[in-house]
Amino acid sequence: MLLPPKNFNRHRIPTFLCALTLLLSLTTSSCARSECAIPINNPPITDGLGVNIHFTDPHPGEIKMLAAAGFRWVRMDFKWDVTETAAGSYDFAPYERLLAALAPYKIRALFILDYNHRLYDNGDSPHTEAGRQAFARWAAAAAKHFQGRGIIWEMYNEPNHVFWRPQPNVGDYTKLALATGKAIRAAAPGETMTGPATAGIDFSFLEACFQAGLLEYWTAVSVHPYRQSDPETVASDYCRLRQMIATYAPGKQIPIISGEWGYSSAWRGMNEEKQGERLARHWLINAANGINISIWYDWHDDGEDANEAEHRFGTVAYAYKSEGLANGDVYDAKPAYLAAKTLSAFFDGYRFVKRLPVGGAPDYVLLFRKENDTRIAAWTTSPFPHPVSIPFSDLANTS
Repeated sequence: MLLPPKNFNRHRIPTFLCALTLLLSLTTSSCARSECAIPINNPPITDGLGVNIHFTDPHPGEIKMLAAAGFRWVRMDFKWDVTETAAGSYDFAPYERLLAALAPYKIRALFILDYNHRLYDNGDSPHTEAGRQAFARWAAAAAKHFQGRGIIWEMYNEPNHVFWRPQPNVGDYTKLALATGKAIRAAAPGETMTGPATAGIDFSFLEACFQAGLLEYWTAVSVHPYRQSDPETVASDYCRLRQMIATYAPGKQIPIISGEWGYSSAWRGMNEEKQGERLARHWLINAANGINISIWYDWHDDGEDANEAEHRFGTVAYAYKSEGLANGDVYDAKPAYLAAKTLSAFFDGYRFVKRLPVGGAPDYVLLFRKENDTRIAAWTTSPFPHPVSIPFSDLANTS
């Protein structure tokens, strides 16, 4: 039986989690193999769990509550129009404040280099040489300013979607990304860059990026695998993407980041309990596919309209409650928050080993290991209850 974190209210834990995980203690060896060449020797699953935020100045107690759920990363817009205060003049103070708030909790930042600036290209996304060079200079200045702080720099947000103004243009995006990659490498060598943070796993857009040579500058490829279907359906997409990366960067190990992915509790057929279930399954299936950073969208709800999908992606409710400072609950926790807290506590420090070959295709039994201790997560996508037997030999042999 899963053991919740200390001081947890057992009656508020999402009921699916009690069937999702069980604890087994064994002495085993670790290795993972896959037909899709999933990387082995992954870091602990909890090292890569994160959440999107929309602030640089958190409310009192907010980061403490966020950290208590087990989030080790935050993903946040690093906005060009906010930080370039005049042509060639930069003010990064808001992001210094954010990093200072994160530091006591050892939470790292993934900063998105975005979007447009009123001073360049008539406020549209950069598409002239002057606009591209201005963006690249700004990005390089930011990377140099924060060099060595463990930040991941992400090249734009969903440029294949509405965020590229006036409309998506992969040619303009790749030119900007190349200019930015070269500038950051020159100004702050060794900084981690990723892209293109596509809405969905847009294979044609991704391939155009790879053909343009962006894998020379990116140390990871970021995508947003949104879907209203089950999280497990992402596996074939990751496999195809990994094979595409190998084609354009033979011999290099370039990982995939799940930089933004969530389920709105206002979607048809969804509710808060199901949202919490999807969060756990999305994190677990990412781990099973060698995705070492999984960032959930969103930290808190963006509004209070129960029927507006954009308002209902959060792990906690919209309203901040200063009266909760005494006990650390400055937002009302949704089942997604409780799922994150439970999963991150249970698998803290555990590395994914393999999916056990038991049951049928809808049955998932994932084995995780830390030193001499083994834990598993088990669930099914089948709508019908059915038994699954896990032979002891499958648990003892992790090769």
